[in-house]
Amino acid sequence: MAFNLRNRSYLTELDFTREELVFLLDLTTQLKSAAYAGIARPRLTGKHLALIFEKSSTRTRCAFEVAAAEEGATTTYLGPQDTHLGHKESARDTARVLGRMYDGIEYRGSTQDVVEQLARHSGVPVYNGLTGTCHPTQSLCDVFTMREHSDKPLRDIAFCYLGDTRNNVANSLLAMGSRLGMDVRLAGPRALWPDEEHLAACRRAGTSSGARVTVTDDAGAALAGADFVYTDVWVSLGEPAATWHERVDLLVPYRVTAKTLSATGNPDVRFLHCLPALHDRDTEVGAEAFREFGLDGVEVTDEVFESPASLVFEQAENRMHTVKAILVATLGS
Repeated sequence: MAFNLRNRSYLTELDFTREELVFLLDLTTQLKSAAYAGIARPRLTGKHLALIFEKSSTRTRCAFEVAAAEEGATTTYLGPQDTHLGHKESARDTARVLGRMYDGIEYRGSTQDVVEQLARHSGVPVYNGLTGTCHPTQSLCDVFTMREHSDKPLRDIAFCYLGDTRNNVANSLLAMGSRLGMDVRLAGPRALWPDEEHLAACRRAGTSSGARVTVTDDAGAALAGADFVYTDVWVSLGEPAATWHERVDLLVPYRVTAKTLSATGNPDVRFLHCLPALHDRDTEVGAEAFREFGLDGVEVTDEVFESPASLVFEQAENRMHTVKAILVATLGS
């Protein structure tokens, strides 16, 4: 079934119905298939996007720029030093300026309130490329990847997120899975459980969709029978370095190893990570984690990351395909 999402912003998963999200997933399948078959046609010719990045990015920036270009739209990248946003100009005023020049605005930064204000005052669709609260373009990509690599309907797919269950990626997975009626398991220490208000909202969404939502500190129970195991870095972008000691102490029991995958009891279990991942010592942060804590691979071992179970690079590519679907659905003619 088709849905009219034109001129809609994409700020959080819970702003959309289950059927609308499934429509975006189906549209992603169509657009990806057309691209692979070489029969894609641009649907956003003459459209212009402003991309505001207050935080650094690899996948989100590239996904928006390539998705827009392949659909015929232009983009203007606005980095941390390229606007007066929050310093000399309010989000409200920035929104009213950019909304007169652009057909859509992407925002990646710290505060959910900023992206909400951009949507409220710009008069054009606004896309949340990540805030401290949520990462909705990531979760759409994640569920699309799960659907691509499972023979089960969405309602029968069980995924287990291990680690800091209150971070933006976990918040978005919880919201997306709840809205879509999936078997959602979050496992982490109680000190890092989701915000109660957000959890309650997701549980309410799950009541109508049939989702099963579990939040626990028992990793073994959460892993049993899971189809997908997901993790993220233990210290998020922008958090102080001093956070590392506390997080390592809390999260080592939730580290993804080969034993973790085996604990699912599912020989076909697959591994997901939003990236970047600290899976070896080939980065400055990875090397420092080994020197400081003796961890050769932090939230996930290299053995798992490079294993046949890992879908992390398929997942990364799918960021572009799902962003394309969001843009086409909201801006296309």
